[in-house]
Amino acid sequence: MSDGHQHSGHEHVPGRQRRRFPGISSRAYEHPADRSALVALRKLSGFDTVFKALSGLLPERSLRLLFLSDSVRVSDRQFAHLNDMLRDACYILDLEKVPPMYVKQDPVPNAMCIGMDEPIIVVTTGLVELLDEEEMRAVVGHEVGHALSGHAVYRTILLFLTSLAVRVAWIPLGNFAIMAIVTALREWFRKSELSADRAGLLVGQDVHASMRGLMKIAGGNHLHEMNVDAFLEQAEEYEAGGDLRDSVLKILNVLPRSHPFTTVRAAELKKWAASRDYQRLMDGHYPRRDEDKDASVRDSWRESAGSYADEVKTSKDPLMKLVNDIAGGAGDLGERVWRGFSGFASPKPPRPKDEQPPRPEDEQPPRDED
Repeated sequence: MSDGHQHSGHEHVPGRQRRRFPGISSRAYEHPADRSALVALRKLSGFDTVFKALSGLLPERSLRLLFLSDSVRVSDRQFAHLNDMLRDACYILDLEKVPPMYVKQDPVPNAMCIGMDEPIIVVTTGLVELLDEEEMRAVVGHEVGHALSGHAVYRTILLFLTSLAVRVAWIPLGNFAIMAIVTALREWFRKSELSADRAGLLVGQDVHASMRGLMKIAGGNHLHEMNVDAFLEQAEEYEAGGDLRDSVLKILNVLPRSHPFTTVRAAELKKWAASRDYQRLMDGHYPRRDEDKDASVRDSWRESAGSYADEVKTSKDPLMKLVNDIAGGAGDLGERVWRGFSGFASPKPPRPKDEQPPRPEDEQPPRDED
């Protein structure tokens, strides 16, 4: 466990014991939409073999050599505090083989878990300098969660198809078809990021540190100028604010992204940390890895569908409310859609309250004047 030593630019936090999860399956912390996709993929015979064969089309070996030659490999002699965090994270999540980890010179705060044959973790200097010890521990746990879930392998599908879309852009409809798949895979990967955030919380076991880390990624190293509650209020305002036009713009903004927006991630993680599922997990009740082969694809899809249905039902977003009303058979949908999109056209002039619409029998044809 962490020895609590203070590192330059990092907040001093005393070492403490953390709960360990022997044999934990990644299904324990995966978002339902992420889990259903992974269970289905794992059930496909030879799936991993096929995509590992495709890895020859991607510069994975070149990337490994690049990080080895032009980054700093974390060990007990280099970035020792990160090495301790990495080993702790693997111990807590019971990941037997510790992935290699590199620190890359880059002022942009970022971290990733990549690789087909064996995952490797890369963090940037911008991230290392931005976060304190407990915040960084959650990030390392996040990346180890990616490794345990197999996201490094499955993300290769997204990388491969994105690359392929560029190559076939000249083929009529070819690029369109592939980008449709890429869009769906990006939606899955955004959910996988929520899963990895949960893994980071299981490793750090400090929800406040996880919140601070996300807040710093959004606003920089000005913690004294920021407030977690106010940051979470932004997520609520983002979800509930505006009209149908804003709902459409939100969708367009998020489509090209591999990660959900930071305020949304913080709100999702806080909600999960307050859930009964999280408490049961912390009490030692969770699915085991040796049970993964018996996981039901149908049950996973049903849970995923239920999750999306609950998201629509409880969402404050105007579009989601409209979808929920359609499902409920609301009768004034036409008027509500007009109000939601009225900013795109000139609004209808309001009729005075005391003015009644003319009745057909009151209307007389015009007469010629003598």
